[in-house]
Amino acid sequence: MTERRSPSLYSVAVLSRGDAEARRNASTKSSRFTDVFEALAAVGVEARPTIYDESFAEDVREELLAVDGVLVWVNPIQDGRNRAGLDALLRDVAARGVWVSAHPDVILKMGTKEVLYRTRAMGWGSDTALYRTSGAMRAELPTQLAAGPRVIKRNRGNGGQGVWKVEKLSNSANIRVLDATKDAPEELALDDFLRRCAEYFENGSVIDQPFQPRLSEGVVRCYMAGERCAGFGSHKVKALVDSPAARSEAGPRLYSSQADPRFQRLRRLMEDEWTPQLTSLLDIARDDLPMIWDADFMLGPVQADGSDSYVLGEINVSSVHPYPQEAPAEIARGVLDRLQHKL
Repeated sequence: MTERRSPSLYSVAVLSRGDAEARRNASTKSSRFTDVFEALAAVGVEARPTIYDESFAEDVREELLAVDGVLVWVNPIQDGRNRAGLDALLRDVAARGVWVSAHPDVILKMGTKEVLYRTRAMGWGSDTALYRTSGAMRAELPTQLAAGPRVIKRNRGNGGQGVWKVEKLSNSANIRVLDATKDAPEELALDDFLRRCAEYFENGSVIDQPFQPRLSEGVVRCYMAGERCAGFGSHKVKALVDSPAARSEAGPRLYSSQADPRFQRLRRLMEDEWTPQLTSLLDIARDDLPMIWDADFMLGPVQADGSDSYVLGEINVSSVHPYPQEAPAEIARGVLDRLQHKL
């Protein structure tokens, strides 16, 4: 029987995707998660770099069964591959007693775009629609477009894949669409656009949100370690922004600590209101919240008191990296707490 851990030390695998060469050369010093390894060591948790690929999945399974927990950094879609095999493996090792963060079942609850529909009545919500079939989208999208531009999002994706700004043209039966990964919009028939989206329904749904006019002012990302804020990232974006002048102002995400005075209202909302509401609504236990996740917010309408409102754009759970420099310490404290409660 595999030895689980020494009496005085917890052990976790830090899992990411890579090939056989990456697996052979994996080390705590060369990993992009070196800061996480150092933070875990500082609280007495031994962390091991673990590289995953479908071709050596069974070897990875044995590695995971030899540790107390696993922290997972693998995108939903990467190099043409999805997480189906990995998620099955993670469910199996979790059923055998290994603590997994984020567990695939938790990702399905909060880490897909469908969370935008399920939480639409919360303070961060908007007039969001959900289409489970192409036929439903064909029937309902024209009505939504009559009220203004919409943003269409495939249920699972990353890097802007499957995200579109769609708007009705006043002088044509066609629609104007802008792919979040492209610079220029195009005009086409609604049925042609629906054909482009057809693959999104093969293993999921499509989310439809109102376009936020203040998008060009920037996006704020709140990083969370469990239920605690671990810092912020803010930047002006190009994706879905039409104005060339506004697009020229786009820049890299700038990170700041959880004490950043610009975002203390957002921090209070996340820690005191929205995260408890999220876990209650989605039936997620406190101890099952991912050790690192983030919520992207667009600026909504200015409120009566002059403060900003925030509209949730997405929650990232599968592979949150990079992150503020304060995040690894929050992750490590959370990991130790989880392992002490579980083991």
